[in-house]
Amino acid sequence: MTALRSFNGVERAAVLMMLVGEEEAAAILQKLDPDEVRDLGKAMFTVADVSEAEVEQVLDDFTYKARGRSGIQFDPAPRIEGMMNRALGAERAEGVLARIMPPQPSAGLELLQWYEPDEIAAMIEAEHPQIAAVLLAHLDPDIAAKVFEHLPEAAQPQILRRVARLGPVPPEAIETLKAMLTSRSGTRKKSAGLQMGGTREAAKILQGARKITGARVMPKLAKIDKEVAKAIEEAMFVFDNLLELDDKNLSTLIRSIDSEVLVKSLKGVEEDVRNRFLGCMSSRAADGIRDEMEARGPMKLAEVLEAQKAMIATARALVKEGTITMPGGGGEDDYV
Repeated sequence: MTALRSFNGVERAAVLMMLVGEEEAAAILQKLDPDEVRDLGKAMFTVADVSEAEVEQVLDDFTYKARGRSGIQFDPAPRIEGMMNRALGAERAEGVLARIMPPQPSAGLELLQWYEPDEIAAMIEAEHPQIAAVLLAHLDPDIAAKVFEHLPEAAQPQILRRVARLGPVPPEAIETLKAMLTSRSGTRKKSAGLQMGGTREAAKILQGARKITGARVMPKLAKIDKEVAKAIEEAMFVFDNLLELDDKNLSTLIRSIDSEVLVKSLKGVEEDVRNRFLGCMSSRAADGIRDEMEARGPMKLAEVLEAQKAMIATARALVKEGTITMPGGGGEDDYV
């Protein structure tokens, strides 16, 4: 008997997404942020050959049964494309699919994975900053960060600004970039343009770069475009960063947070993350928060995210005034 595969949380969710109707799946995707959509989309491709027994195993994990369904044994691309288009619109879906589709026989920008970051930088350092921005937005953030480090310092602020402001990129621009990088052109279908870049992508690039690079680039970027600089700073400080605080600093933060905000924020996190926060409180206070969360029952994701944003804003304010310190002394003052 063939052993059943073990699925992680995202893969189990992907199996369920492949079982429900396209309209229902699209409604779920609309509730997720871009990173979650990308991760779930990747997982849907990896579980496309799941067997009936494995489906039963996943359904048991989610405590309900789905009878009358067999394993998912078909080309998943049309269905996943349909879900993404319904949930995100054609342009945004094209951008997500461009990142998660399995490798195609054709070449193009995919060939960049075989180059070192300094070689990629050398290809575009003399090009217009917009060309560099499109290429960086196409790369995985960790690779893009290394390429960014090798680009001319004088051009870095403008390039980062353009990454943050990227939107639909005309197919002709993509083809021009491909032609510049390789003699072999891709065969991807024509579209209204790929949705690329954004403040989150720019923030990931800067987070992957050395701290000294961010300290040098951000003040210059703020002079060029204060709005973009602020948006990138906000995107760099996310809820998960709060876990980097030591117990003393995390305790200080928690004491500065309204209990209502804390309850809603912790409703949407994993148990180990929740315990990290509650472990920095007195037993009585922690028990009170647990009781309150249990009494609340299910809560809308939008409420949870809004509360987490409030916690992040408080943490940023405390860092700025010097009340708490992020590991390594990082904070807003590095960039303003």
